[in-house]
Amino acid sequence: MEPPDFAALNLTQEHASSRHPLCAEWESHAQGPVFHLAHILLFLGFTGGSGSYGRLYSFSLLVLGFLCSSLESWWDPCAVESLLWNLALSCACLGQTLLISFRLRSLNFSGDVLKLYDCVFRRIGVSPAHFREIIVCSDPDAHVLKKDQCFAVEGKTPIDKLSVLLSGRVRVTVKGEFLHYIYPFQFLDSPEWDSLRPSEEGIFQVTLCAEETCHYVSWPRKKLYLLFAKHRYIARIFALVVRNDIAEKLYSLSDKAVNRDGHRCDLRLPTFCHMPPTAVEDADEKRQGEMAVCEPLLSEQRD
Repeated sequence: MEPPDFAALNLTQEHASSRHPLCAEWESHAQGPVFHLAHILLFLGFTGGSGSYGRLYSFSLLVLGFLCSSLESWWDPCAVESLLWNLALSCACLGQTLLISFRLRSLNFSGDVLKLYDCVFRRIGVSPAHFREIIVCSDPDAHVLKKDQCFAVEGKTPIDKLSVLLSGRVRVTVKGEFLHYIYPFQFLDSPEWDSLRPSEEGIFQVTLCAEETCHYVSWPRKKLYLLFAKHRYIARIFALVVRNDIAEKLYSLSDKAVNRDGHRCDLRLPTFCHMPPTAVEDADEKRQGEMAVCEPLLSEQRD
């Protein structure tokens, strides 16, 4: 009996080499530049932000990346599935790009509304989509104040809206005395708005009169509170811009507040508010005055 030929029986290496040929050409045949370009574009596409412009950037680069991958698969007749998948993903990203572009185009503002967004809301990071919801909640058209026409009358006009001046200048007075001016892109009634709770009602304590033709946009109070209940982010935005506007008005009043000695008074300090003296305080002042008069006389008698 002849011994078995183990070398002939061990056919694993031979069959493996015939069915699964080794990639001996990898060292001499690297992937083409289109392959590397596709993956670079895909990498950059996944680095986009979460905002509207960030998503537009991401999907645009993903479209180009999947198209390059499709082109690479087109040259390989055995990669039909890869070609189809890359084309499908490229079409999906292209659809998202067109949708985002259409939405951004519909968010374009014009005139004073665009200036309002640039001067007040854009600098605190409000997106065009959120600003569009804010503008949709306002009155359809901008209101007009002619020269010497009053926006609010002291003790008569109810506080039922929040308004921003778009153009012109408004004079604020109380009991006929001038307080300050309101300039474009400042709130007309921010102190009154911030002084009331949603369930409270009130009237203006100052008079606002236009010194020239003015335009302003208003948000009805109830409609704006409904928007706040739906979007807490917008509620925080208005809380920020309204209180910042109040602070600016307070600074403008502090610049005009001067005491008898010529020193400027800071309205933010509680010591600025003087209450009428009580009877005890009047008696103390009289006693101090009498003591100031008697001290020289007593010193002369001692001498």
